[in-house]
Amino acid sequence: MDNTEIIGFAAAILTTAAFLPQVYKTWRTKDVSSLSLPMLVIFFIGIVMWLWYGILKNSPSMIFANSITVISSFLLMYFKVKYTKK
Repeated sequence: MDNTEIIGFAAAILTTAAFLPQVYKTWRTKDVSSLSLPMLVIFFIGIVMWLWYGILKNSPSMIFANSITVISSFLLMYFKVKYTKK
């Protein structure tokens, strides 16, 4: 593993870890009032594209981070739909 991938993994861990508390808080409180569904959908599509890019570039750090973030952002979209009061 070269220095570039080490930096990539450090960035991947920090940015992915920063997103997880929001997923946990939303799951625990079921409060989705501050989440924007259009933003979540756009973010999800962007992360899927970053994952695809990481696969094409064969970048383990990008694949690792974006795989976890795809799951996390999907969960937030699911929570937004499930817990939105009708």
